[in-house]
Amino acid sequence: MFGVVLLNDWSARDIQAWEYQPLGPFLSKSFATTISPWVVSAEALLPFRGPWSRPADDPQPLPYLQDAQDQASGALDIVLEASIVTAAMRATGQPAALLSGSSCRHAYWTVAQMVAHHTVNGCNLVAGDLLGTGTQSGPAAVEAGSLIELTTGGREPLALPNGERRTFLEDGDEIILCGRCSAPGYRSIGFGECRGVIIPARI
Repeated sequence: MFGVVLLNDWSARDIQAWEYQPLGPFLSKSFATTISPWVVSAEALLPFRGPWSRPADDPQPLPYLQDAQDQASGALDIVLEASIVTAAMRATGQPAALLSGSSCRHAYWTVAQMVAHHTVNGCNLVAGDLLGTGTQSGPAAVEAGSLIELTTGGREPLALPNGERRTFLEDGDEIILCGRCSAPGYRSIGFGECRGVIIPARI
């Protein structure tokens, strides 16, 4: 791994609900991806690494995905925030509303495990390839990293500070992902904003 960026692999949940069984996410995730402006190198992230473990009551990784060094320092403490600006908020000059916050230290897989699993069957991986980790969510409900998790699958609408409610994103909504690493004795490192606006479909 050369470095890390923030990534939003926008999901069309209506399409995903239809194709998920048995195909899995396909067209629902193939239409757009947004990344942050800067790549933070793996070397720069060294001070922010820490122990990684899987919850004891979860299935444990297979032997080829278990490594003592990776478990000792495979977690990355990148503090994450997801925010929204709706069209109505933008029109009235309101600031972005925080949706959730968490840390990559809660990731279900380490980067090393993802690379190992990706290549274990001979699948090609070359310099410049971009790998997505999947949604980064923490253990608490308020640390969910996607709107579908925050709204319990769309069953519990999320109330925004201006009175609007969201179960799914609407035209004009802007999503902003931010990430930052901090540790005593080291400079804080940011990734820049990963942001994009939902625009109406062309008919």
